[in-house]
Amino acid sequence: MKILHVNKFFDLHGGAEIYMHDLMKQQKRAGFDVHALSTLSDTNLSSRDKKRFVKRYDLSKSEGALIDLKKAANYLWNFEAETAMEKALTDLKPDVVHLHNIYHHLSTSILKPIRKHKVCCVQTLHDLKLACPNYRMYTEGSICERCKNGRYSEAIKHHCISPKFFPNALAAAEMGFTKFRHAYERTVHAFICPSDFMAQKMIDWGEPASKFKVVRMPVTMRKPAFRGGGYLFAAGRLSTEKGYDLLIRAAAKVPEIKIKIAGRGPLQDELQDLIKELGVGNVELVGFKRGLDLANLYRKAEAYVACPIGYENSPLTVLDAIGYGLPIIATRIGGLPEMLEDEKSGFLVDRGNLDAWVRTLKRFAALTKEERDNMASASHKFAEKKYPDAAGHAEFIEEIYKSL
Repeated sequence: MKILHVNKFFDLHGGAEIYMHDLMKQQKRAGFDVHALSTLSDTNLSSRDKKRFVKRYDLSKSEGALIDLKKAANYLWNFEAETAMEKALTDLKPDVVHLHNIYHHLSTSILKPIRKHKVCCVQTLHDLKLACPNYRMYTEGSICERCKNGRYSEAIKHHCISPKFFPNALAAAEMGFTKFRHAYERTVHAFICPSDFMAQKMIDWGEPASKFKVVRMPVTMRKPAFRGGGYLFAAGRLSTEKGYDLLIRAAAKVPEIKIKIAGRGPLQDELQDLIKELGVGNVELVGFKRGLDLANLYRKAEAYVACPIGYENSPLTVLDAIGYGLPIIATRIGGLPEMLEDEKSGFLVDRGNLDAWVRTLKRFAALTKEERDNMASASHKFAEKKYPDAAGHAEFIEEIYKSL
């Protein structure tokens, strides 16, 4: 079987890229002929398909009127990407095109050649972009579903993408144009969702239920963490929807428990200022970590904390945590309730409820070593039962390919 994976980035930019590269490795090991289409960058992993990759623009900054105009045009319809996809399909003749995140940098222009060549097409939904212009359903400090039923002008009114008018207008236009043409719905034969939450949310927003397949993300089952570090651990982008400010405020009222938060992002300075303002001595921002440094933080933690106030799908950080057999303390929102057994492998906490977080932190702090050990064991067993390993996950994906 020949498979063409398509994603806007080919480096290890985020969770979607890490997942895609891991899946490609598994498929190569299984003997499949695996190819890729993406954008060019000095940080990309190596690829024999690099010659077909398209130019990557930096959408986070202004680079002059002409270049900015080109970016805006590509946002709506990237002719270079369309041509590259046409060439890839003609040259490679893949049996399956597997889409990941294509928006903004590649655009829905690449879907036209897929329809033309009548190639089997699937897409893994890593976020909510199939329905939401800013792909998070979160804006102005709260969950937002105002764009439901095609009301994409709400993205302009509520500055969902940027404080500036034009980026919001462009995002609203792109969504309206895409949905009017049913671009994804006419091209993609199956949408692969890592959580029941994701599938149900898309169906609630009017997507065809028959096209959604839930396939759990793979978990690497590691030797259970030896814990004993005396701290709770959290990792992720330091941004508003992750809820770290709420966690810090809760921790200020539970000084007997330490918390370490790994990551970087736009709220880094603000969170550090909050820690100082409240005089919180039991919370530490340890910065961005990877590799052995990150692994050691997991291994020594007493439990993992996921405290978002916005929707989550199936976070890789939580998957890593249950792979280490850590108890999970998480917000009752999005796909997170699917990732633990409340009161057994961890605790679920009501979204945005400071008092509930304080009570839960105190409750965990009061657990005996035996109770924590039992909870950790339950988390590891839960992961073994519910989540496939990398090879098993690739087999599930292969079954979807074959069924189509």
